[in-house]
Amino acid sequence: MTSIARATAALTLLAALTVAGCQRAPAPVVEPTPTEPTQAVEQLIRDLRRNDLVSYSRHAVPPELHARLDAAWSEGRTRWPLTDLPLDDRLPAFIDALSAPGAEKQLLTVYQRQFSGANAELRSAAATLGLFATQYLRAEGDYSDDERAHYEQLVSAISRWAQKAPLGEVQLARQTIPQLVAGARQTGLAGGPERFRALGMGHSLERMGPFFERMKRVVKVYGLDIDADLGTARATLIERDGDRARIRLQYTLAGKAIQAELAVEQRDGHWYLSDALRHAEAEAALSEPANGKTPQAPPASADAPVAAAAP
Repeated sequence: MTSIARATAALTLLAALTVAGCQRAPAPVVEPTPTEPTQAVEQLIRDLRRNDLVSYSRHAVPPELHARLDAAWSEGRTRWPLTDLPLDDRLPAFIDALSAPGAEKQLLTVYQRQFSGANAELRSAAATLGLFATQYLRAEGDYSDDERAHYEQLVSAISRWAQKAPLGEVQLARQTIPQLVAGARQTGLAGGPERFRALGMGHSLERMGPFFERMKRVVKVYGLDIDADLGTARATLIERDGDRARIRLQYTLAGKAIQAELAVEQRDGHWYLSDALRHAEAEAALSEPANGKTPQAPPASADAPVAAAAP
């Protein structure tokens, strides 16, 4: 479970109006190299539970590819692995909006005008967005069959949760919006895409760790405990053939049982998720700056196919 389907972005961000506590980003944890396919998946899950995006980035791809992605980030061509997050192209603007002077008052005013007390409308919107996201996943995007099957289950679970969550309660918004604003300001990432580029991948991910933790606390107040759900994850080996294998990942999300099959492969003695490698390779190959617009991969040569664009 290395990424969140973009199709669920509206549902997730709709709930992003509450938070508790502020913690510093954890130092990268040195762990033994996974020697089994299931261990590689479990390692990524531990990174996400710890909000350790720096270690996650190093465990998700081989060192050579990580170095290419680091260079691409510094050149403004990608923001991987943040590209796996919902609405990643709008993330710098999201941080800027939360960090702006007077953001607390402005966001609360917008919330009161558009969402306060609108529980029925929000439930309807969650159902509609869930349906739309499922239809999108079935027909659009650069997803493998495994990803489509997995993400459809995620959309269903999150849509069902959002239809029950108290998203229209103004008291929660009044209590928590200022804290979410403070979290964005403490990242020091305000300043648009250029700020992310200037800090580089490592420093940016280190600063995003505490904010990622806050966003998980956002949805927890509304009844979605992502860390607890990640704690239910169990990876088992389905089959292995040399340097390739298939893993079954089972966990619970918002009370719904999720079961996914994941392809993994071995490179230089390390195991990695095949889909994650494919998307990371595509990000490393992007040729235009990550300036808020969707970058394009370089044109294909006559004898080499272009890497698929990340979802």
